[in-house]
Amino acid sequence: MAEMINRQILFAKRPEGMPDESCFKIVKGQVPKLQSGQILIHSEYISVDPYMRGRMSQRKSYSAGYELNEVITGGVVGRVIESRADAFRNGDYVVGTLGWSEYSVIDGKDVRKVDKEIAPVSTALGILGMPGLTAYFGFLEIGKPKEGETVVISAAAGAVGSVVGQIAKIKGCRAVGIAGSDEKVDYLKNDLNFDEAINYKKNNELEMAIQKACPNGVDVYFDNVGGQISDAVLMQLNNNARISVCGQIALYNAKEQPIGPRIQPLILTHTALMQGFLVRNFSDHYDEAIKALSLWYREGKIKNKESVLTGFEKLPLAFIGLFKGENIGKQLVKVE
Repeated sequence: MAEMINRQILFAKRPEGMPDESCFKIVKGQVPKLQSGQILIHSEYISVDPYMRGRMSQRKSYSAGYELNEVITGGVVGRVIESRADAFRNGDYVVGTLGWSEYSVIDGKDVRKVDKEIAPVSTALGILGMPGLTAYFGFLEIGKPKEGETVVISAAAGAVGSVVGQIAKIKGCRAVGIAGSDEKVDYLKNDLNFDEAINYKKNNELEMAIQKACPNGVDVYFDNVGGQISDAVLMQLNNNARISVCGQIALYNAKEQPIGPRIQPLILTHTALMQGFLVRNFSDHYDEAIKALSLWYREGKIKNKESVLTGFEKLPLAFIGLFKGENIGKQLVKVE
């Protein structure tokens, strides 16, 4: 195969507060030749996710930080265009954690095949990928919902939150979503059948709005954002409530350590459980979750929505947009 030019995006500068385009740099290089056991893929869809902001910091975290002037990595769905691995053929679709590159040469063991007959291949980065798995395990294993309970989800119109709310409805719960625009509120109520949804940007008295939406209190809180939204939700906890801490996007760009309410008295007096988790904690059970999510998707019990920007060079804008609340559902970049 003739030599091909490959565009890649490097991590150019550590952000202070909100990332901007100066944190990224597009470079060009040549695609290396394949060795035995390797495959060459063309990136079709590349994911941007809030957890990636933590990897831009030098603070110790659960994932290794990005190194300056190195290729950024994240979730990628790609198409095999050359294979020297027995398990893969040209035209196969695969998913894995790969570089922000138009082309990648990787060992076949580093990716898994995607069955395009089950669902569009992009869902391997969304409802049938990391966000769907995060929703499934964080809600069912930590939230332990019971029929008739009230479930509140922050960032409810995002890739994870939208799946949590739909699973809550499948399990017979009352689903209440918190989001940042009227468009998102309409999506939650009219498309996903949430029982209530709150635009936190239009509610100066957020605690009162949550109380009104949850007249019987909050039994399960799926926390994607932290900050003042979570402070308000926690004031409505019922006894024996469960709080699943998935993300803290409201705090990711904070330049100083924020100080909030001391929540221990609430946890104590309501005998509540609050637990953080990482989806990889449940890796032994991924197949079970993907099977369930795929079935619900085929049955129409879980709907999928994607926000897609087209063009490899749009990756920085897509990532920055996450923190401005620009996406509904899963944010992806389609590589042409």
